[in-house]
Amino acid sequence: TVCVEGESVVIRVEDNGIGVPQEDLAHIFERFYRVDKSHSSGGTGLGLSIVKHGAAYLGAQVELHSEPGHGSTFTLTFPKAGA
Repeated sequence: TVCVEGESVVIRVEDNGIGVPQEDLAHIFERFYRVDKSHSSGGTGLGLSIVKHGAAYLGAQVELHSEPGHGSTFTLTFPKAGA
């Protein structure tokens, strides 16, 4: 979803996948970090690191809320132009 919240533009991406265990949340945006290699299909572990650095370059914040067995919600919050 994409919406305007106050002085920000918010993009949320939700899934109903396997979720991320609490102990992995602090590391999920690190380069080459993969939570569970048995569920990986050849990924490098760079995707979320690229998202984090790209968002920071654009002045955005990235947040993740996740529950194992219930999926994840990634939220990117960008400042509105001119705000």
